[in-house]
Amino acid sequence: MPISEYYRELREKVGSGLLMMPSIAAVIRNDQDQILFIRKHGETQWGLPAGAIEPGEAPSRALRREVYEETGLMVNPARMLGVFGGEKYKYEYSNGHQVEYLAIVFECSIVKGTLSGLDGETEELRFFNEKELPELALPYPKEIFTSDPNTIHTTMFE
Repeated sequence: MPISEYYRELREKVGSGLLMMPSIAAVIRNDQDQILFIRKHGETQWGLPAGAIEPGEAPSRALRREVYEETGLMVNPARMLGVFGGEKYKYEYSNGHQVEYLAIVFECSIVKGTLSGLDGETEELRFFNEKELPELALPYPKEIFTSDPNTIHTTMFE
């Protein structure tokens, strides 16, 4: 779903102005230890499967919902990798809508599904090696993408 009724109503009130947005993002690896990234229509940069947390929705439920909508995969959150926000997480969509994300990032395991964008927003889904990451729309710390357990911090806050 491109935009929920809740955020549509907010946009009617504030136009394209800045919205603070609680959100989730998923680091999903395949059997070759590559990480899944998404590129949306009209965008050149890549992102993690991610989305807004709706009112009354638990972050883990939002994660499962958004990942399924964007990728066709059913996942389980395995652990939280970090919480990120602030000025560096401001983003302007191609339609001019401005957001500043507070993103909770989870490492996830794939339960089942077929890789396919179901929400109409996804142009491309692709797995990348952690040493050859694409240009990202948001500046997530590189540490969350490493599979070496000696370099991952259990939880990062920014």
